[in-house]
Amino acid sequence: MPTSLSLVTPVKHADTPLPSGEPPPLPFETEAPALARVIEVGEVAAGIAVPEDRGVRFFSASRDFDGLDGMLFRSPEQAARAVREIARPGARKAQRAFAV
Repeated sequence: MPTSLSLVTPVKHADTPLPSGEPPPLPFETEAPALARVIEVGEVAAGIAVPEDRGVRFFSASRDFDGLDGMLFRSPEQAARAVREIARPGARKAQRAFAV
């Protein structure tokens, strides 16, 4: 089964004024937030990879991937590889492992 990564788009309310009455900053005036990535196996969402200081933390969206829940990976691609290993036919379910 192919694994896919997709971006989660942050919601922006450009027309909402700030409490001080100032207009919100233009997109190029603020630092772009790191985006979470959805990791899917086929058409099933396995979970999301949320950027942190030292990598990305995986949060499972399906009980099949709870063994990876909360683990820290170096990249979204590394998290996707771990998901593929679990989704492989005949693979043993992941035990709760230590983060990198």
